Amino acid sequence: MIELIVLLGNHGKQYQNNRHNTAWLLWEKTRLSSLVSMQKKFKGRYGSIDYQKLKGNRGLQEWQDKAEQLLKRGPKVHQFPDQYPDKIHCLLPETYMNLSGDAAGEAASFYKIPAERILVVHDELELPLGTVSFKFSGGLGGHNGLRSMKANLGTADFWRFRIGIGRPDHGDIASYVLSDFTKEESSILEGVLSISAFALEFALVFGPEVMLPAWNKRSLIT
Repeated sequence: MIELIVLLGNHGKQYQNNRHNTAWLLWEKTRLSSLVSMQKKFKGRYGSIDYQKLKGNRGLQEWQDKAEQLLKRGPKVHQFPDQYPDKIHCLLPETYMNLSGDAAGEAASFYKIPAERILVVHDELELPLGTVSFKFSGGLGGHNGLRSMKANLGTADFWRFRIGIGRPDHGDIASYVLSDFTKEESSILEGVLSISAFALEFALVFGPEVMLPAWNKRSLIT
């Protein structure tokens, strides 16, 4: 089960709608953003929510109905987990992307949360726009935020929720990730984030393992 969720992005109005801030755009779509009271802590915006409060935000029938939609190619969920964390800690580092691990490392150390119970949400160049993926561990794909996470946690063995932004046909990668989505891309992203917001909450309530294999690499474009 996840005890700490870290959403990677860049602090500042000029970065608000950048591709590199996709995780923060997702946060705004979740019920968590309204349920969790955030404060300045751990070099970012931090808050927590009781597991029971998040679980009770929807009835079991609603969770089950959503499971049928989310896990079409995976196991269905019929009951809540027997073991779960008391709280789920939420962190949006404001150290800028390349130092995200500084903030996450502080929070994980303070609450004694092992890496395998951390979920990092981030944009992903290696997935096309419209495709998302839950995975555990693996490579860093040149993502500086993930690189910082590994450096501070001492391992890459943490969960990731990757939201595809695609690679540019040409041009500088840094300029691409620090630019805004086009109007056409934003239209696609809106639908992706809407579905992903619930999927994220579902993974926090039932554990990210249940998202596999259905969400190992999943296109949300209909």
